Amino acid sequence: MTVRPSRKQARRDALFLLYQRDVTELTMEELVEGLRLREGYAPDDFTIAAVSGVLAGQEALDVALAAHSTSWSLERMAPLERSILRLSLWEIVNGVTPPEVAIDEAVRFAKRYATDEAGGFVNGVLGAIQREREAGAD
Repeated sequence: MTVRPSRKQARRDALFLLYQRDVTELTMEELVEGLRLREGYAPDDFTIAAVSGVLAGQEALDVALAAHSTSWSLERMAPLERSILRLSLWEIVNGVTPPEVAIDEAVRFAKRYATDEAGGFVNGVLGAIQREREAGAD
């Protein structure tokens, strides 16, 4: 029987695959196989789409993140925080998840897996991007 992860679990899987990619440069196939061995299930369609989408659009995502992160350059950010920001911004930009939900999940991940301060940082960067996007829609 194949276990299907919830959307939250699929997002968490995507986050950790992106983090692993950032620090190890493993291929997508290696990342997927590692998840399968560790967790006992293959990543679902959302996880694959998110990881592939972030990797394909990483340059544009990084430009937007760098423009709104006044206190830290992308290179100075912890890899996990960078991965959280990239994933959430990909979800927002591609209309995959409502911005409020994507930001809330990103802050939750930052607080859980990084620090409380990381949660505020992630919220500030993503909130600034979203406010700019909303202002541009007027």
